[in-house]
Amino acid sequence: MDVVLDKLKEFTYALLYNPQSYCCRHNPIEILKRLQREAFSDTMKLRDRLDKHDRLLSSFHKSTTNGTPFNHSATHLSGEVDVGGALLLVDNVGGCTALNEAGIRTGIHSRLTFQTNITSNDAFAAEFVSTQSDKANSDDVLGSPLSLTKVMYSTNFNNCVSAVVIPWGARCKDVAVASNPLPQERTLTDFTSIGPPIFGHYHDVAVALIVKRSNFAASFSELVSTVRRDLDSAGISRCFSTFGQITYGVSKGTKLSLLGLHKKLIAQSQEIQFCKFTIPIGNLRAHRVPDAYAECHPDTSVALMLESELDDSTRLKGWIEMQNSTPRCLQWAVTMSDTPEDQLGWGLSLGGTWDRFQVEAFLKLNIGGRCSLQPGIMYVTDNSGGIPALMFRSSWAF
Repeated sequence: MDVVLDKLKEFTYALLYNPQSYCCRHNPIEILKRLQREAFSDTMKLRDRLDKHDRLLSSFHKSTTNGTPFNHSATHLSGEVDVGGALLLVDNVGGCTALNEAGIRTGIHSRLTFQTNITSNDAFAAEFVSTQSDKANSDDVLGSPLSLTKVMYSTNFNNCVSAVVIPWGARCKDVAVASNPLPQERTLTDFTSIGPPIFGHYHDVAVALIVKRSNFAASFSELVSTVRRDLDSAGISRCFSTFGQITYGVSKGTKLSLLGLHKKLIAQSQEIQFCKFTIPIGNLRAHRVPDAYAECHPDTSVALMLESELDDSTRLKGWIEMQNSTPRCLQWAVTMSDTPEDQLGWGLSLGGTWDRFQVEAFLKLNIGGRCSLQPGIMYVTDNSGGIPALMFRSSWAF
């Protein structure tokens, strides 16, 4: 009751002594104006706070961006695990030698590739490989530990010109023009899968320049490798190689490539052994030896390769290579395959050398586009006779 009386006294006092102030405070228009002023003041304070946060975030972004070129670059991991086995029907040592020359690879082989896109035009890649030991009495069933086999850096100057630098583990295949955008069809042996033997030559360092147009592409590269003449000798040889490739699009899905590799072997004896990434400055004299080792190895190889896509799953590939213009150093292979996804496919390969002929036939089942089962049969014949073999290969890519 006292509270009500106090409110009545305040109301009576306001009406008698200050009626204008009371009406302004309780007028709806004045109330809206007051609320608008308060809301505007709160909005300006909030805007100032947001500006401070934006300046802080922008300064932090600049400091991290200028710190290292690899910021905001994602590293992609890809790999493949390949398992192969063979049942050989052979009764002499010569047959085993012929099968080894045919490129049969058995055991467990795995490969991991890390690729980082530094910018939209620059990429860095590193490859690690684990392979089965070549020794027959080896106990490492799961293969050797992963080891670094390749380091590669590529850059695109524009849509037509690009460059590749490989300071470790270079092969001619790495600096060649990718004439077929689809993955290469893997057959039962490396001889018919990789392509011309030029692609399989291993080197230490490579620098390449690649030019691509709509129906024309060319690659030019210089490669350096080290060859030890004798395991019991300290002498080594430097091999300087020049690789070139020209690819022309004959028609849609069909491309013809001309490849060449020229090697120059510089032999030295009693050369001082340096560690990796060590460059000597000065004149280190060494006794020269005859270039008999260089004469035993081919210094010039020329190959012609044809690739054709008949439809989405059918491919035809053939190549022929000759070393030093010698017919006895002629090698060739032709492969035709039809391997649709998630269906049973087939493949047939023919190839050989001057004194060896091999034929491969296989079935291939692709499961989900990443896993494949590939049983097949192979027959190799040479001067010592014919050797049949049952093959099985399975691979899983991720």
